[in-house]
Amino acid sequence: MSIKDVCFVVMGFGKKVDYENGRTLDLDATYNEIIQPAIISKGLKSIRADEIPHSGIIDSHMYELLLRADLVIADISIGNVNAVYELGVRHALRPYSTIIMKEFKTGFHFDLNHTKTFVYHHLGKTIGKKESARAKKELGELIEYALQSKYIDSPVYTYLPKLEQPKLDDDQYQTHIDEIEKQQENITQLLQKANQAIKDSNFLDAIDYLKSLIKIKPKEIQFIQKLAFATYKSEFPSVISALTESLTIISKLNSENTNDVETLGLTGAIYKRLWEQTKDVEMLNLAIKFYSRGFNVVNDYYTGENLALCHNLRAKLQSDPDEKTYDTLSALKIRKSIIDTLLGEISLPQFEQRSDKKWVYATLANCFLAINQVKDKEIYESKFTLENPSKWELETYNKSQALLTNSLKA
Repeated sequence: MSIKDVCFVVMGFGKKVDYENGRTLDLDATYNEIIQPAIISKGLKSIRADEIPHSGIIDSHMYELLLRADLVIADISIGNVNAVYELGVRHALRPYSTIIMKEFKTGFHFDLNHTKTFVYHHLGKTIGKKESARAKKELGELIEYALQSKYIDSPVYTYLPKLEQPKLDDDQYQTHIDEIEKQQENITQLLQKANQAIKDSNFLDAIDYLKSLIKIKPKEIQFIQKLAFATYKSEFPSVISALTESLTIISKLNSENTNDVETLGLTGAIYKRLWEQTKDVEMLNLAIKFYSRGFNVVNDYYTGENLALCHNLRAKLQSDPDEKTYDTLSALKIRKSIIDTLLGEISLPQFEQRSDKKWVYATLANCFLAINQVKDKEIYESKFTLENPSKWELETYNKSQALLTNSLKA
């Protein structure tokens, strides 16, 4: 690889919430399905920036990459502060070969309305196949134009035309690129192995891979979340000890105060499982607390169904008739809202492209069971099964059904 083959990608990592419209965007899907394939198709090496400050080699050489990379692509969806800051540095250092992109519904959080921006669409929590293909093709064409035209896209060099671009020693830059590439490949391989182990329900293997990843990037949120998930699913060396350990892991993400929906949902799930094991009502109260915060942030269907289930479970334990009524009506209200939302989404022609179809169907099956619409429950349960859920996904669904059925008994 020559030193003129690099595209530096500035963006966030993992699933992030756009708090303006309550949508969750999977930025990893944006990178894996659109950005990286478009870059590779044009013969460039893709290097992705990390949103966590001071977390490793990529950050220590960020300024060098922002200066020397032949192309920088900055995804400013959800108003990511680090991405916008690094975009500003690039505009100050390099007059051309910078592409700005964002998700369609994301607003401009900074004064960038005057700047040409590539737009793509998220469908649900991820990106549909048709949109991925379209965006990948059009971004590839934009990359080719940016590299060939030398069109000045930096407002700094537009308004200060006599400003000269700074320079950096080639040997130093090449050394840093080699270091970054080696680390990036290691992270990619470990993450692929961890994800596959989780899919195969090999949670102890997943834990080993994720611990190795966290040694490399100790502050990476998605790695910590995945480790907490794999730990509590492993049930090793016992169910209670695994759950306790997973709480310790997730607490590193400030679970008591965060608005991160993934963190809140995971914490709620751990407390719900602790209640199943201990029957300590305080565990159930805590599950409701965390699920409720997550649901209120983004109205997420999966979080909402778990919240409704916990209300049903607590209703059965209530000795006060008013408290029992409160929990019962809360569960009903949440589920009716979820049903209305999901049936509307299913009716859209692009729904078939969604990667989370199985969980939409599973959630609807649970909701219809709870309101005693058995025929509809069976329809969506069948659709869920046809999506070929993994072993742990099927076990999760069956446990949820059993808990719900028991909670609804008089």
